Amino acid sequence: MAFKEWAVVCEALGSGRQSVILRKGGIAEGRAGFAFLHREFFLFPTRFHESLEKTTLPPGFALPAEREGEVEIRFTAKIEWTCFLSDPEQLAVLSDFHILSREVVEERFRFGEPPGIHIGFARIYRVSSPWILPMEKRFGGCRSWVELPTAPEISMTAVLSDDEHDRRNGLLRGLLGLS
Repeated sequence: MAFKEWAVVCEALGSGRQSVILRKGGIAEGRAGFAFLHREFFLFPTRFHESLEKTTLPPGFALPAEREGEVEIRFTAKIEWTCFLSDPEQLAVLSDFHILSREVVEERFRFGEPPGIHIGFARIYRVSSPWILPMEKRFGGCRSWVELPTAPEISMTAVLSDDEHDRRNGLLRGLLGLS
């Protein structure tokens, strides 16, 4: 399985700038809303709804090159824990763990009922060599999850050291009041 996310967010996860995935859900999730249906998945970069102005990255930040008619899979994710934040006051503590602008996070929080946002704390891995797939119609649309063909044999390397990953995990859990 693959999880569709803005290409710039995939890069932020893959560079270690971001440690959480923040989701409310796409249109295809329907009334049930978003859920982390899979705990391990490839990151599927998309340009749909993406813009640098919706992030905290500096102007002129080099976005990953877009591949005409193809998608390049470079990272996998393992969700270690999830929670649903329903208190808007908690949004501020997330700012050191993602690159999205405050306005985007608040917009996602307010979208649909009930107000809130799903948080997934992720361990990100870089694949040994990029997996290039032809863009297919079934990959399109406002859905979070897409099924990919059988993956080639790959090896993976953690983006963050164990110590840094554990530090961020403990810090965020403490800030959110999770045991």
